[in-house]
Amino acid sequence: MKTVLIIVGVILLAFIAVQVFAWNGQRNIETYPYVVNKKYDAFEIRTYEESLFTSVQLTSNKYKDVSGEGFSILAGYIFGGNDTGEKIAMTSPVAMSLEDSTTMMFLVPKKYKLETLPQPNQSQIEFRKESAKTIAAISFGGWANDDKIETYKQKLKSALDAENIPYSNRFSFFGYNPPYEVFNRKNEIIVELKTK
Repeated sequence: MKTVLIIVGVILLAFIAVQVFAWNGQRNIETYPYVVNKKYDAFEIRTYEESLFTSVQLTSNKYKDVSGEGFSILAGYIFGGNDTGEKIAMTSPVAMSLEDSTTMMFLVPKKYKLETLPQPNQSQIEFRKESAKTIAAISFGGWANDDKIETYKQKLKSALDAENIPYSNRFSFFGYNPPYEVFNRKNEIIVELKTK
């Protein structure tokens, strides 16, 4: 019985250590910069500045099929899978377009310009500039899956319709946490707004 208690205690301490590490890591990570223009009960309007991303195009539009594949391709690049072997800092959130196919994107840290980025070893990785834009965002917790993503996409559409706010068909999913982080998980569905 004593051995079991020791094992449980060690597992619990390891779990707590991982969560503290994840929490500290999230506080120090560079994020996609934006300004909140207006808050509503269910969503908020934000303006994002022009930013540079690494991206990979995937054939499926199912979160469960592409989230792991896309992440491992882009993570391979930033963990040194490039022509200089340089490690590039992780950023947040991981973005995924919600279209017939999926584009997954990692924000490029501000210290890099397109000309100074190392070239990826994998040919399917591309660099892309996202223009400045105004979006609406709705948040949800826990782990994302296809059903939750669709539910919150519909909630966002209904909330925008109720406020007569015109929006495009460019929806994306933003995931903010590593998979091993259990507490305070944050996910968002965003959509680009139409200019009036």
